[in-house]
Amino acid sequence: MKINISRESLFFRIAITAIGIALIGLIQPPSLSLISSAKAQGTQASKANKTPQVKQKTNIPNSKQAGLRDSSTNKFSNNMSLNPELFKRKDEGQFSGNALGNLDYRVQHGCIRRSFNEDHLPANIGIEDRQFSEFFKAQTKRFFDNMRGDCIPYALALGSRNRFDSLSIMNGAFHDAKTEIWTFTPSAAGSFLVQQDYLRDEAKRFTELEIPLRDVLYDPRKVGDKLPVELVWELNSVIKQIYPEDTTTLENTNSVVRMIVDFGDKERWAQIWAVEIIDPASTEVFSSAFWVERGDIPGGFFTSTGEAIERAFWTNPLSYRRISRGVGSVRASTSSKKVVKQGSAPSTAPASSKQKYRTHMGIDYAAPSGTPVFSVATGKVAHLGYSGAFGNLIILEHPGNYHTYYAHLSSYNVELELGNEVRRGFEIGSVGSTGRSTGPHLHFELRKDGVYVDPYAPRTQLDLWSMRDNESGLLTKEILLLGSPIKN
Repeated sequence: MKINISRESLFFRIAITAIGIALIGLIQPPSLSLISSAKAQGTQASKANKTPQVKQKTNIPNSKQAGLRDSSTNKFSNNMSLNPELFKRKDEGQFSGNALGNLDYRVQHGCIRRSFNEDHLPANIGIEDRQFSEFFKAQTKRFFDNMRGDCIPYALALGSRNRFDSLSIMNGAFHDAKTEIWTFTPSAAGSFLVQQDYLRDEAKRFTELEIPLRDVLYDPRKVGDKLPVELVWELNSVIKQIYPEDTTTLENTNSVVRMIVDFGDKERWAQIWAVEIIDPASTEVFSSAFWVERGDIPGGFFTSTGEAIERAFWTNPLSYRRISRGVGSVRASTSSKKVVKQGSAPSTAPASSKQKYRTHMGIDYAAPSGTPVFSVATGKVAHLGYSGAFGNLIILEHPGNYHTYYAHLSSYNVELELGNEVRRGFEIGSVGSTGRSTGPHLHFELRKDGVYVDPYAPRTQLDLWSMRDNESGLLTKEILLLGSPIKN
């Protein structure tokens, strides 16, 4: 990426780099630290507790390029008109979506009391599958030999008609070096699979943070002292989705937002993996969400009950005042004036009263010029430049052959180039009124395989925000591994 840097700017960056290197020398490298309460770390009780603790990060310097990366396999040219297929208007039928997932999917979790018949656990929590019960009994003898405590934490995913989807169990309500989780899922061959995970392996890259709920809701600057800027946007969006609707008083209490964060490195993006709203006094978890990483399509957040909340992310590219226009038919701009030659009689033919319409594909978000526009998901810059009626346009390409369009922009982020990989929440440009626009707004589109998608349509169920078959085991594992310990 070529960026012009002044002598003063270069001196400033060198100074910042030197300070950063000095600070790194003061930071102790993370050990095999494990997830536990941040509050307990600051007390005498934590000194007596032999459990390793998660390293606490309190100050993360924000970088303008925190969510921007050059693609190592950049095959894009500098031509702004990249792919004509990206601009074809496919109006012949609205894409309704194919969920390829389980709309009745749900999760239940708890800590079932131990007994002499521990191998009967599937039946005791509602799994009506004799074949799985026999498989479970044959596989778990060693697991129960390593049990600790008086209850067995579990997270169970069920599909439609109580179809067994996944089951994760943990060897006690403790998060320490001896914690292990076994996850059972159906296999394509008609049998079952079991995967074993150990917290000592998974927790190496994780950091636990606790931030007052009031700060997350109302003071993003304080949150920005602890998280990269794109994670601030993501955290705020998650909290808006999981905030309990039956109460409006949590922000007036000492409630905290507990997070498990991977701050990333050169090979992977920073990512929030778990979010919980907690009462620190009673340790009650009011609500929670967990990140599920998927290879062929963008990952997504799901609540601990299995509810998908990704649709809100894919429809939230900016802080807007209102939606001024949605998908549908709008009046075509036609001129009713006719040129009459001097000296000729006006035509007596009746004017056509039939109004012509065109299809408006996309969502218009009314907002003042200059309002920041963010990428709704991690992707690659497929187009950057002026494009007719779209005006200044950015197109991002996402895994799964999805594209998002951000049109009528007044400006772009100066660091963007074709082929750049940008993370969800990265500021890519600003609202404007370029191209065929009647006022400042963002024209936003979501396309799948080149076909327009109305993300607000109730019938639209994309795999982006649906839990697909054979993915629930990822969620049930994360609930036990990264959530607060489940107690009886």
